[in-house]
Order: sequence, then structure tokens, then C-alpha cells
Amino acid sequence: MDLAVLREQIESLDKELLQCLAKRRALALDVAKDKASRGGTVRDTGREAELLIRLMEMGQDMGLDPAYLTRLYQIIIEDSVLTQHAWLQQGNEQGTLAIAHLGMPGSYSHLTAQSYAHRRNCTFEGYTCDTFQAVISAVEDGRTTLGVLPIENTSSGSINDVYDLLRHTHLHIIGESYLVVDHHLLVKPGTALDDIHVIYAHPQALTQCSSFLSRLNNVTLVPEASSAHAMRQVAEDNNPHSAAIGPQSGGALYELVALAHNMANQAENHTRFIVVSRDPLRVPNQLPAKTSLIMATHNQAGSLVDALMVLRSHGISMTKLESRPMPGNPWEELFYVDVLVNNHAPEWLSAEKELAAMTRFIKVLGCYPDERIKATNAPQPLADSVQNSEQTNAF
Repeated sequence: MDLAVLREQIESLDKELLQCLAKRRALALDVAKDKASRGGTVRDTGREAELLIRLMEMGQDMGLDPAYLTRLYQIIIEDSVLTQHAWLQQGNEQGTLAIAHLGMPGSYSHLTAQSYAHRRNCTFEGYTCDTFQAVISAVEDGRTTLGVLPIENTSSGSINDVYDLLRHTHLHIIGESYLVVDHHLLVKPGTALDDIHVIYAHPQALTQCSSFLSRLNNVTLVPEASSAHAMRQVAEDNNPHSAAIGPQSGGALYELVALAHNMANQAENHTRFIVVSRDPLRVPNQLPAKTSLIMATHNQAGSLVDALMVLRSHGISMTKLESRPMPGNPWEELFYVDVLVNNHAPEWLSAEKELAAMTRFIKVLGCYPDERIKATNAPQPLADSVQNSEQTNAF
């Protein structure tokens, strides 16, 4: 068969797959509505595991690798869970969601804000900002409904400037989002690696890709306000020896091509973003919730341990503890804490009362759905059985 015909058939199948995925997401929304009416929880991990086993068995009869199907359906199930989270959190109202973000179209923050809006069935209206403070200000004065801020990365750690801003703003954290950051070296078509003399990138990207960059010779590293600024600089630069670090999808907006991939020091490079709003969020009981807070303990031995023991005594799990210096008070620190609890739950209300009595001050930054979705896995004995059956049939 002619190659062009084969490609047309593949494209036709791809279109059908997209239509099926869209239909599956719509059905997931209907499931969320039913669970909301009955007060049911979003996830049924037992049913998810059974579904995965059935799919592996059916796929085996079609010659499909169980490991391939597992990876594929872990992504599909994660999307379904997050879609239901979004509807239960905000409802299915159609409309426009204005979100302030760092950098121009194509930056990591822009892509995160866009995904947040689309998951909520909203038209995305981005508002470009050059600094984190500008993102905060845009939400505070009502120019946008929400703001998206990166707060930590698996390679470069916490973004301290954002933590410091949270202490002073009256905004509330109402959501979080995790983005897989795959740094690419983006250039104009035709540029070779040896041609590059200057690389533009956000300072965080330079830090996260330091090992790769250290292997380059005679290259000047130039910090930019965002990855989008870096990409635009290369696109508009008359210098044929320039490159930018950024997302491949963003680079396409500036007609840049990827010369190198997976540049981060760590293979698993993720950035956690928070979503801020003027109004707090009431997280439905069906959703796993996370609460973020700031507290300052008294400057005496064991005061932090005593505060953390309050959380333990109420059965509250902590996922993050970040210390920052307290301006104007040398050698004293503020502590930013994330705990896995709804801020309307009885155990938190009791814990908060105790913490308020024993700390210098405590401020709840917000309560929001926990977006860390554990991957669905089939029970190992059953998964091994399917895998072994497939191997036996191969001989």
C-alpha cells in the first residue's frame, strides 16, 4: 500500500482516538455530577485496578503490551480524576477565566494557567506579567480573577521569592498544579550546537540545567524574566549563534526547533504551581484537601517541635515544611507548612486553635484540592499473571 495512504489511515485513526478521549472526558463529568448528588468520593481505586486488569487482558488478545497499556491508562485515569476534581470544585459553568502568569505566551507559567482554565471548561484569557509581584498585584486589584505562581521544583527546590510574597498578600491559595518541565534547547532552524555562543533562559532553568550547560564551551548564559522572554529574544535576534531554554510547545509559537532534549539535572523534573484568588475556596468533602499556612514560633528551644506535635496528635499529615528568615528579627524564622486536611474538618479546627495559643502568629494561606494523583496499578499477582500469559503465548 502507498505510504501516503497509510499515513492518511493513521491520521484518521488519530482523529477517532481524540473524539473518543473527548467523549470519555464528558462521561467523567457526568460521573462527577452523580457523585456530587450522592456525596460519593471521586476515586474508587479498587474499581480502577479491576478496569486496568480487564484492559490488559483484552489488549493481550489484540497483541498489545500490558506495560504499554498500563502507562497509557494511568494518564487517562489521572485526567479523568482531575477533571472530576475541577467540576466538583467549581462546577461546569462556561465562561472566560482571566489568569495572571509570569511570562509571555509559551512560558511554563502560561502553559500551566492555560491548562487550569481548560480543565474547568473555561475560555482562557492570559495576563502577562514580568515579575511574581506583578502577578500578585494583578489579582489583588481585580485585573484578573486568578494568578498562577511557581512555588517549588524537584531540581532547584523552593522558589523563595514566592514564599516571601505570600506572607504579605491577602490573597488565598485555591489550587495547585504540577507541570512536567522538559527543558529543550531551542534555536532557529539550521543552527547547530557548535554554532551557539549565547543562551537565554530564566534563572531557574539555568540552575536546573547546570550539568548540561557546564559541558558547553565558550557559551555566555543570559538570564531572562521568563522562558517566553528567552524564546522571543532568540526569535527576534539577528545573531545566528543564540539559543533559548524552554518548552518545545512554547518554542513552536516562536518558530524555534529543539536542538537538545531532557536537559534538566534530574530526569524527573516537575514544577509545582499554586493558584491564588481574592476569595477563599470551600473544598467539597469528596475531594482530598490540602491546607497551607504560615506560623512563627517563639524563639525558644523545642517550640517548633511542640507545634508539629499538635499536628501529629490530631492525625494530620504534613507534606511540606519550609523556613524563611523573618525580616527585622535576626536569627528568627517563619515556617511555611502544607498539611493534608480540609480547613473545615473538626481535627483541623481543634489543631488550629491549639497552634494559635502556642505560636507568635499563624496565618492560613488557603485550602484547596490535593492535585497529586497516585497512579492506578493493577494488583501485582494479577498483573504478573497477564504478563506471564502473554509471554507463554509468544512461544
